[in-house]
Amino acid sequence: EMDTMREMEMYRKEYVGNVSHELKTPLFSIQGYVETLIDGGVEDLTIRDKYLERIDKSVERLLTIVKDLDMINQYEAGELNLKITNFDINLLIKEIIEMLEYEANQKNASVKLQTSNNQSLVHADKQRIAQVLINLISNAIYYSNREKAQITITTSVLRNKVFIEVKDNGMGIKPEILPRIFERFYRVEASRSRREGGSGLGLAIVKHILEAHNQNIFVESIYLEGAKFSFMLDKAVNIS
Repeated sequence: EMDTMREMEMYRKEYVGNVSHELKTPLFSIQGYVETLIDGGVEDLTIRDKYLERIDKSVERLLTIVKDLDMINQYEAGELNLKITNFDINLLIKEIIEMLEYEANQKNASVKLQTSNNQSLVHADKQRIAQVLINLISNAIYYSNREKAQITITTSVLRNKVFIEVKDNGMGIKPEILPRIFERFYRVEASRSRREGGSGLGLAIVKHILEAHNQNIFVESIYLEGAKFSFMLDKAVNIS
């Protein structure tokens, strides 16, 4: 009992520490630029505009973190109302691949959908599942640090479920940290620079969304060879 308490306390401290670390970076940057502008040290209008743009970016980053925190709190309080509909998961994946095309090109990564069905209808919350896919695919793109980076999203229809897998040949995840990657703010690479726009809550959100759908997220990885994230969704029942 004491051990669990101590563990929870450690986790809480680490979590609070990580939150404040995440918020500090954009806050310091905003503070620095604002002070420079207030001191009237910037007469050049192009520089002034560049500073304002950077302030704006940092404010947006803060908002992303706060919004994600808010969402996590809702999930953890079980206050997540899903809007369940029937939709084609293959079509959604194609749309997301298109949306992330620029990011993929920057990294010379090829992202493709592999499926045996033209259409795979699922029964789920489309917007939330889109969030899951965006998180998994953009992570795969981000970690694709090799010449021929390949990200493959596979869908297959099982009896009453649709199986979805996002597989990459990137840097993979060390076995000792694999169990922790779905924790809030847990960073796979503590040293790497903060990713533009991310809040460090991506995988925690993925896990919560799938749990709200009564599904699990599975991960397999061989360090330095790649990672595979997979989950299932209920198949849409044809009302014909």
